Amino acid sequence: MRIISGSFKGKKILEPKDKKTRPLKDLAKESIFNIINHSNKFKIDFNNSIILDLFSGVGSFGLECLSRGVKEVFFIENYIEVLPILEKNLSNLKSIKNYKIIKKDIYKDDIFNNFENKFDIIFLDPPYKDKNINIIFEKITDYKILKKNAIIILHRHKKEEDIFPKNFKIIEEKKYGISKIIFLSNLS
Repeated sequence: MRIISGSFKGKKILEPKDKKTRPLKDLAKESIFNIINHSNKFKIDFNNSIILDLFSGVGSFGLECLSRGVKEVFFIENYIEVLPILEKNLSNLKSIKNYKIIKKDIYKDDIFNNFENKFDIIFLDPPYKDKNINIIFEKITDYKILKKNAIIILHRHKKEEDIFPKNFKIIEEKKYGISKIIFLSNLS
């Protein structure tokens, strides 16, 4: 895996040795950024964007955002086996300092209450078997952490059927191998 565009294009992304972490593959990642950049459905200005990368793993999505010049990325990860890899991937970018790693459990720790910023993009990449993502959508709504015109990008198994709260609308959905990418907007 590599960073596919921007100031760190071609830089290798270290991957975990275990099978519990499922990094976002280059094809899906490239497609996500092509859709954001070329679709008239989104109004995202990367240079001024603040990104929340939930279940960030090795940081593939957030690293790509940093390479493309976003304002700031917040990485949320608590899996002890992957945190050193995430930290190493970020330290390999040397000059980049506009990020924060939050080593907490999304479900057990009240991370949403502590954000001073609102987000332009929330990338949500839970384990495929995770059945609790509605809790995250409820917290996103309750804590009002999305900016106007913000999007949520969800990476799921292609057979997973999630039901989203009524204030979220699916804008786009694409399938890649065994996974799918869902783009959602907040209607409230």
